[in-house]
Amino acid sequence: MPGDEVVLAPSFNATRAISIGAPPEGIYPWLVQMGVSRAGWYSYDLLDNLGRPSAEVILPAYQSIQIGDVVPMSPDGKQGMRVLGFEQDRWLLWWDNKGDSTWVWAIHATEDGTSRLVSRVRLKYRWLSPSILFSLLVEFFDIAMMRRAMLGIKQRAETAPKS
Repeated sequence: MPGDEVVLAPSFNATRAISIGAPPEGIYPWLVQMGVSRAGWYSYDLLDNLGRPSAEVILPAYQSIQIGDVVPMSPDGKQGMRVLGFEQDRWLLWWDNKGDSTWVWAIHATEDGTSRLVSRVRLKYRWLSPSILFSLLVEFFDIAMMRRAMLGIKQRAETAPKS
């Protein structure tokens, strides 16, 4: 997947996938606008979006991305991963700007007009760094949070008005 070459020997590598009854162009806008202080994470808002509800609509203000843009993960919206690469309606890759972690979202169209959304998180632990606490939290809570986020994206993409 895009970005696998960034974290070569991950300590944590998790790939999750879900089928969504929408084409890639109906899913990608939900991914582009993700982040704290933006559309949220479509997961457990109390835990990962500071109690603010995640967006239920596409927010035009957050639909333009560029390489290097911050995907906000802090309350002030200034800290987080950065966009490392993307191909509209196909994939979106974030990284930590050091090569210790990546998070990619890939959308694969199927013949029946639905899609398969795949997310992969890769982390390389730095055992003597304060970031190890965050890394361990990701490992223990990834499955529950990612499952909920993917179900949230699925629900939104499948019920969004068709343009």
